[in-house]
Amino acid sequence: MNTFDLAMALQKLSYSFIPVLLGIILHEVAHGYVAYKKGDPTAMMMGRITLNPLPHIDPMGLIVFIFTAVFSPFVFGWAKPVPVNPRYFKNIRGDMMLVSAAGPLTNFLLAMFFAVLLKLLTFLPAETLMSLGTSVDFIVNMCAVGIWANIGLMWINLVPVPPLDGSKLLMGILPYNMAVRFAEVERYGMLILMALIFTGLFSYVIMPFIRITAYLIFTIFGLN
Repeated sequence: MNTFDLAMALQKLSYSFIPVLLGIILHEVAHGYVAYKKGDPTAMMMGRITLNPLPHIDPMGLIVFIFTAVFSPFVFGWAKPVPVNPRYFKNIRGDMMLVSAAGPLTNFLLAMFFAVLLKLLTFLPAETLMSLGTSVDFIVNMCAVGIWANIGLMWINLVPVPPLDGSKLLMGILPYNMAVRFAEVERYGMLILMALIFTGLFSYVIMPFIRITAYLIFTIFGLN
């Protein structure tokens, strides 16, 4: 029978904290920054284009992060959505697509960053690695979580179900009349999302994409 190992759980929480927090916060900052560049000052005025985690913390998202870091093999969480006002955009549909794509793209770049960091460790002499002791294990685990968690955040947000980023991208691609009809689904978006999660369909659909992307990154960088 499996027993809960508190020390191991706390260790996992410690090396998951930085990469997951970065992934969640930078995802939202990217949305706000691109919106600001496209003429929407809302996120800037509300102090959301910042690396300070406090304005971004969502209590439930933080609880989910701690819970998954301690009990689940896959670490996940979320921050408060950055407010975006499309009325400021010159090209509402096109600019909204750019704002929506900024978050998942940031998570992909973060996954690549942690892969590069992990690869750099392989170039260190054995003596250096030995002198670092348990710090090496911490960095390796942190990088691994950074890759998996950010790939997960990327693909989860690309699912075309409101209020996820994928729904905004889909509305930008659809013909206008279809996009208007699809936008009406947003009022039921959270119910649909929760139904997909609790029935297991969400994980069934998304996990193959996460695994394939992770496999490609690990293969490209020659990591095992």
